[in-house]
Amino acid sequence: MALLAAVPGASVVTISARAAGAGFVHGAVTTLGVVAGDLLYILLAILGLTLLVETLGPALSVMNYLGAVLLIGLGICLWVTTTRLQAARHADKQDGSASLLASFTAGLLITLADQKAILFYLGFLPAFIDLATLTPAQIILIMATSGTAVGGVKLVYAWLGARAGNVCRPEHGSVIKRIAAILLIISGVFILLTNSL
Repeated sequence: MALLAAVPGASVVTISARAAGAGFVHGAVTTLGVVAGDLLYILLAILGLTLLVETLGPALSVMNYLGAVLLIGLGICLWVTTTRLQAARHADKQDGSASLLASFTAGLLITLADQKAILFYLGFLPAFIDLATLTPAQIILIMATSGTAVGGVKLVYAWLGARAGNVCRPEHGSVIKRIAAILLIISGVFILLTNSL
């Protein structure tokens, strides 16, 4: 699971970009959103609700679009606020909760709309584990293993992204934030394009 979580994808780009642009806490909260989505899929698989995903086909497309729009919006906001670094720092302190909610939502929506996550948790997981015979303790163990493996790897990406944003001298900070903004926008456009095909 850790190896699969380490493979760069939309969640890694989003976590790294949020951490580089807004700090480690935002990357960690985005990671929390990703892990929450993974745990939700584990519960769906265990509860035998695989058919729910098939019936949610149109809703999954809507989640794809919402996630993409959120990423593009975060990227645009980061780009615009970068032009006034002092104002952005003041705004982050004033409105940290809204930004943290956006970070969590981005991570959650990316995971819920990720076809690889759906395939793994609702396709491969039942092939390796007899979900019908799990005890509550085993369910907790599976969820803890998934949360630790995925969350741990994604937190490393958040830490690296935050380091990239912090290591640079102040005059380079706007460049890092603009790169982070571009990565967020590209991720959103990529999700829109793959959802349209």
